[in-house]
Amino acid sequence: MPGTVRIGISGWTYAPWRTVFYPEGLRQKDELAYAASKMTSIEINGSFYSLQRPESYQAWRERTPEGFVFAVKGGRFITHMKKLADVETPLANFFASGPLALAEKLGPVLWQLPPTLGFDAERLESFFGLLPRTTAAAAELGSRHDERVAGRSHLDVPVVQAIRHAVEVRHESFLAPEFLSLLREHGIGLVVADTAGKWPLIREVTADFAYVRLHGDTELYASGYSDAALDEWAALMRGWAESGTDVYAYFDNDMKVRAPFDAMGLIERLADLGPWRPEAG
Repeated sequence: MPGTVRIGISGWTYAPWRTVFYPEGLRQKDELAYAASKMTSIEINGSFYSLQRPESYQAWRERTPEGFVFAVKGGRFITHMKKLADVETPLANFFASGPLALAEKLGPVLWQLPPTLGFDAERLESFFGLLPRTTAAAAELGSRHDERVAGRSHLDVPVVQAIRHAVEVRHESFLAPEFLSLLREHGIGLVVADTAGKWPLIREVTADFAYVRLHGDTELYASGYSDAALDEWAALMRGWAESGTDVYAYFDNDMKVRAPFDAMGLIERLADLGPWRPEAG
């Protein structure tokens, strides 16, 4: 049975998108619902910069259609400041801060490592061992949060489901075969990241899902993808999906308002593998 392909954008609140992607006069509070009518998934990236609140996650869940899924970007405090070391409490705070309020719309959790962090098998293995693999485990971990989320936590789990984790790397030392072996051993997804040649591009699947981030074809965060480039990415993702792998792909080339249109172009190419057919247009 083929896997499901979900395609979308990284974030949705961008002023330059208004009147270009978002219709003129659309209220800002309605932008998520509009974007979700065109995409099959969206990556939440505000969670990378700071702990969000449960009511925000709840609102995002309510403003998207049934069957929609969010990826959630893990906090930079964990990845960039603590560099994955001594992070049990920060992880507890992250999972207590509201991702579980997405309920059935909670998709993969993305952990983006900084360019300054090289491959360290022991550090990664320790971090992977802390990651909750179900929503019940995430709630249990979250119950050990500290005062940063006291009085504003969400630990309810109406239905227990699996949580997938993916790692995006930005240091050449991760090209080591040992890194891929470690991911496979722990069932962690590798982010296939197209960064216009700036950071490593490793086209490998290391778990039961693939996670792709498209930051720009020739110019980081800015350039769009040609029809030929979209055809190439579509063929790669189709191959994965037809072998039974679920695929999540997000465009992060937002600076010149290319991301949503590139996402819709890729959705058209893989519509038969999507969870549903979004609105035309």
